[in-house]
Amino acid sequence: MERAGLTRIDDDRCNLLRWKGMFIDAMWDPKVPHGNDRAFWCHLTQNCLGPDSQLVDEYECNETRKCYKAL
Repeated sequence: MERAGLTRIDDDRCNLLRWKGMFIDAMWDPKVPHGNDRAFWCHLTQNCLGPDSQLVDEYECNETRKCYKAL
């Protein structure tokens, strides 16, 4: 599971925001360094730009964008 505190993934994020940590269902091992590659993408466009051609990440995907979908 995604470790809390590494990114600002809150309940107010866009429902279309995706990141690698969503798809890793494993317990965190403290002996393994965390990569935190911060690879985000939009579920609609399937790349790092949203439908409005703006950057996709945990800060930019918010309620101020037209493409934003609440959880």
